[in-house]
Amino acid sequence: MRNNFLTAQDAFEYYYDYISGWGKPFDRTNTIFNVGFTIDKPTDNLINTDFRKWSHKYAHSEWLWYLTGDRDIHKLGKIHGMIPKIWINMADKYGNVNSNYGYQWDRGFQLDKVVAKLQDNQETRQAVISIYDGKEIHEYENDTPCTTAIQFSIYNCKLNMCVTMRSNDLWYGFCNDQYCFSQLQKMIAERLSIDVGEYYHFAHNMHIYWKDLGKDKPNEESFLQKRSEHYK
Repeated sequence: MRNNFLTAQDAFEYYYDYISGWGKPFDRTNTIFNVGFTIDKPTDNLINTDFRKWSHKYAHSEWLWYLTGDRDIHKLGKIHGMIPKIWINMADKYGNVNSNYGYQWDRGFQLDKVVAKLQDNQETRQAVISIYDGKEIHEYENDTPCTTAIQFSIYNCKLNMCVTMRSNDLWYGFCNDQYCFSQLQKMIAERLSIDVGEYYHFAHNMHIYWKDLGKDKPNEESFLQKRSEHYK
């Protein structure tokens, strides 16, 4: 299995093919466990794969929403012009979600503390933003953040970043998340007045939902049908 890619699009295309063929059936998905890889050019963060039809406009709207630190999905609606169904399904009765990552990194001023630690000591191993927190699991009644933590390190005068995820849907989650995380890496690097380095991405569970399999081969029998027959 490859673990180094030039761009996020390269990683997406490789893992779409790999998970489609080699992923294990797990809760309506094809899944691979404990996968990690490096993206050498994280600021090259657009997914232009023909069959994916990824929306840069929407991903950037999500990033702008994160920057507000407001977990109300109606704020996303004002920015983007509509609220995607996935967020409506996750929101509580007030329209709030836990998976607005900007809300998470604003809690306790985590982002400012990370910048301060890196400014104070370029070799610190403590520049970490916590997202999913088991001590707060009682707050996750409606939605549970997929990202566990984000860590930053300065090496060779560049800002490297590591994103750790408990669960990662390649089709939707990875494509939008890597865009927002690489934007965050760029923003922190600018605050530190250094260049962007590598982006390392680790997921305990990386998967493709069965409904999203076979989209790279629309004229062939869907991979889901083949798997369903194989596992009867």
